[in-house]
Amino acid sequence: MNSLTERVILAGPAGALELAIDQPEGMARGIALIAHPHPLFGGTLDNKVVQTIARAFLSRGMICVRPNFRGVGQSTGSHDNGQGEQDDLVAAWSWAKTAFASRCGPKRWAAGFSFGAVMTTHIHAQWETLASSWGLREDRPSRTVLVGLAAQRFEPSPIDGSCRLIHGECDEVVSLQSVFDFARKMKLPVTVLPGAGHFFHGQLIELRELVCQAVIDD
Repeated sequence: MNSLTERVILAGPAGALELAIDQPEGMARGIALIAHPHPLFGGTLDNKVVQTIARAFLSRGMICVRPNFRGVGQSTGSHDNGQGEQDDLVAAWSWAKTAFASRCGPKRWAAGFSFGAVMTTHIHAQWETLASSWGLREDRPSRTVLVGLAAQRFEPSPIDGSCRLIHGECDEVVSLQSVFDFARKMKLPVTVLPGAGHFFHGQLIELRELVCQAVIDD
């Protein structure tokens, strides 16, 4: 993301797990875990939307953790159809919580783009089961930001009112209506960026400001 981005390889559930870490100067407000889009369609931690989300959190004093799912970049293993990818996120969260315990505040966020947003709903809904082996049952991220949620292609898990949904009006990959249908069940508001497509081409600055606003409101 920038010259100060740190790359870390840790022991994950499928072998090596690659993380990109960005830290603010001084004491951080908390940690944000950010999940990238579908690995089989070119999704990586370097995706521009994922980087934009990270920049927003970083500007608000959060330590940003972006894992590469298994089989992507330097992460070993192979795509697991959204099952093992949830374990990858929990492993990254476990590492970050320990690594930054002495230099961050209590804020805990999880965010994702497209497929990554769906994975974020899954870990939120199934946290106790997924995190029990890591000793993290009481440490679930308390707030979430879902950008371009791939609700039309996958089945997101139910999520509570701590969630912020952001979607492009003209998303050509995931219909806005499918996100409305998902949000309606949970009575969640959806922030719509007028004219934006799935990848927010030409509107990444506006997207960053929307994510920043979500963090400010916390």
